[in-house]
Amino acid sequence: MTTPLWCLLGFAAWTVLLVVTVGLWRVGLVLQGKQAPNEFPSGSPHGSNLYWRVNRAHINAAENLPLMASVVLVGTLAGVSTPAFSLLAQVYLAARILQSIIHISSNASLVINLRFTTMLVQIVCFGWMVAEIVTAARVPGA
Repeated sequence: MTTPLWCLLGFAAWTVLLVVTVGLWRVGLVLQGKQAPNEFPSGSPHGSNLYWRVNRAHINAAENLPLMASVVLVGTLAGVSTPAFSLLAQVYLAARILQSIIHISSNASLVINLRFTTMLVQIVCFGWMVAEIVTAARVPGA
């Protein structure tokens, strides 16, 4: 298995870890009698600030997982195996995990700027990985 595929698996596992955290949080609240199972409206803030940040970090990861999956899978199917492609997948995953951790940690302006920076890193990685795929596809005999 290639490094980009391992990174894709890591991204999926991270996303599942976040949703399990949200689920366990909700189950805990229900079992403690603090909330009913139907008191978690989708798309609107509910619960503590920390809980909502975990929830949003999960949603962000779930929204971005298909982007990484598409670029890694297309690159893999196209036979792209450059060192840059592998490194970019690793940086992409690290930036996603860091973005989630930052998102969960605080709502402060500086923290939001750091979170934005990690998002930009992911966008750059995505674009560069696409460029690696396009370049490999344009090489005769590749």
